[in-house]
Amino acid sequence: MPEISVRAGGAAGDGIASVGEAIAHGFSRMGLHVFGLNAYQSVIRGGHVWFQARASPDRVYSQGDRVDVLYALNRETVDIHAAFLSDGGTVIFDPEKFAVADGDLPNGTRALGVPTLEIARKYTSQSILQNAAGLGATAFVAGIPLELLQKILADSFGKKKGEIVDWNLGASADGYKFAQEHSSPSERAAKPAGAPKLLLSGNQAIALGAAAAGLKFLAQYPMTPASSIMHWLAAHSRELGIVVKQAEDELAAINMAVGASYGGVRSMTATSGGGFSLMVEALGMAGMTEVPLVVVESMRSGPSTGLPTKTEQGDLNLMLGAGQGEFPRAILAPSHPLDAFRAAQKAFQLAERFQTPVLLASDLHLSENFATIDRSEIDLDVDPGPVPIAEPNGGDYKRYQYTESGVSPRSIPGQPGLQWIAGSDEHDEKGHLISDVKAGVPVWVAERTKMFNKRMSKLKGLAEAMDPPAVEGPAGADVTLIAWGSTIGAARDARTLLGARGISTQLVAVTDVYPVPGDAIGRALAGAKRTLLIEGNFSGQYGRLLRAETGIHLSEKLLKYDGEPFYPMEIVAKAVEMTSNGRK
Repeated sequence: MPEISVRAGGAAGDGIASVGEAIAHGFSRMGLHVFGLNAYQSVIRGGHVWFQARASPDRVYSQGDRVDVLYALNRETVDIHAAFLSDGGTVIFDPEKFAVADGDLPNGTRALGVPTLEIARKYTSQSILQNAAGLGATAFVAGIPLELLQKILADSFGKKKGEIVDWNLGASADGYKFAQEHSSPSERAAKPAGAPKLLLSGNQAIALGAAAAGLKFLAQYPMTPASSIMHWLAAHSRELGIVVKQAEDELAAINMAVGASYGGVRSMTATSGGGFSLMVEALGMAGMTEVPLVVVESMRSGPSTGLPTKTEQGDLNLMLGAGQGEFPRAILAPSHPLDAFRAAQKAFQLAERFQTPVLLASDLHLSENFATIDRSEIDLDVDPGPVPIAEPNGGDYKRYQYTESGVSPRSIPGQPGLQWIAGSDEHDEKGHLISDVKAGVPVWVAERTKMFNKRMSKLKGLAEAMDPPAVEGPAGADVTLIAWGSTIGAARDARTLLGARGISTQLVAVTDVYPVPGDAIGRALAGAKRTLLIEGNFSGQYGRLLRAETGIHLSEKLLKYDGEPFYPMEIVAKAVEMTSNGRK
């Protein structure tokens, strides 16, 4: 399909993310669909960072594989990324900083030297202004109109006025005009494709979805890659009527969220794997006290600190087993910011309906990267409704009343006649503890079993509320791909590439992970010739879960745990290998 990919690279602190985001916004305001990948190191300055914006009139689901325009702020960027240039690709660089010889680039590509530092010196001694000049040249080659670029730059400075804004506008215009005079637009240069689109990161979409679902309290300790959920909600807290509390640590954050939910407030916390590891005891308390709770777990490479700014899907086992003992939970794993917006709303609906923790499993690839959404796809006028609360019933209130569904009438503190005890110990229907002196007494042994069964019976309702996987492509295809969460995007893009090679594919895209919608997955895989499980971890954790719950064994796997996201061509190569070998 028609598309263009622009990549900017340099050292941390060079403003690469700002350049990349400006290009991504340019494409989105032209009505194109965009996927923006922000790849960075865990240092403030130094190291190699880059940003890729891929755009097309059709929706793109991953960063893709190739580069059409490469803006290089240092020589290292050329050395690392030149090999990814497509035929006809362009490298933009400043000859004052380093040289690019013909032999440094693949055949069929070109180099455009732009005097970005010289342009910057026309306005100020600050070298960072070189980015405005380089951005202007990049925009010309990529097909973004100058007036649109300058509107984006002006918007990025907000209410700031004065010479800094003028300098940036002037330098970007100079860079644009230089490229116009010394080069030509890319063969794949972008063209307007309709109305502007929203450009959201996964974390922004989660925050927006939570707000639409009636979130009123967020307690969080900042941890990459979940931190920007708190940043976004804090920035909009007053207009949305949401209390945002930065806690002293993850233990405090989840306990605050549990306490607020106990008080009848829709509450959430967000973290990554290391922080979630600290939260598991309080997660169990929410399960025992049957308090609704939404927890966002944005996975990154582990174990321990691992690769703190790189992606992975290694925490599924942790989420399945988090908390001592057993209690019901649901795990949702959106694949795209639009999915993330909807999944956040669904998480609150499930948490309140079943009075239990719900985990929203994201990862760095989804949380921090950008994608476009049509404005019509976002509904912010959803009425979240009041928190469902029991009515007084004559003084015989049983907070944990035995019901077939496992869901008991809920009250909040202060309601006359509906007082109850919310202890972390096992209890009877009224919340009175049956641990300590009552434990082991036959009547209370039976009560424990009965109460435990009540809680766990919620799993049946949760399972029925899980959406079946999306099945895309023909039954009986040459290869059936199975992916969950953010890996779905690369698998979708790989289907297009495989189709061009004459290999038919089907995709089973799982976003509601647990409880496993086993019957639906079984039907989807019933006629599969060859299956390929795609996961961002070492052991194929979802494959193990699927086998444990359904008996379905997916023997062929493509697993990745190097911290990098899946690229479509990696999936293509594996599928081609499978079909050429005739394996099943």
